[in-house]
Amino acid sequence: MYPPELIKPMREDLTNIGFSELYTSDDVKNALEKEGTTLVVVNSVCGCAAANARPGAAMSLNNDKKPDQLVTVFAGVDRDAVDAAREQMIPFPPSSPSMALFKNGELVHMLERHHIEGRPADMIADNLKDAYNDHC
Repeated sequence: MYPPELIKPMREDLTNIGFSELYTSDDVKNALEKEGTTLVVVNSVCGCAAANARPGAAMSLNNDKKPDQLVTVFAGVDRDAVDAAREQMIPFPPSSPSMALFKNGELVHMLERHHIEGRPADMIADNLKDAYNDHC
């Protein structure tokens, strides 16, 4: 488990732009039961991928269409919530960071770590915007 002071700024990268943090499996279940679209970001300490994931998620919100709900779980910290979120992302293997768009509780778009790592934030944002335009 990471020290809270280490991950606080990484959490705030998302919470400061409207993401709600999920800490338990019940939080995840309740979020995904809501009607509409939900973007789930599996946040991560990993600098090589997460450093562009969070800005990419933020940039993606500069779009006419966007998810109804923005939520995040933190890999290596919120184990219960992360496990519950990843169960909903099957058949994709666990990866962090990752991003999943759900519509009425059904997974409709997935960005795995290998789609994020080595890619600039604007490319990640464009991928998400395309998904929003198709599903939101």
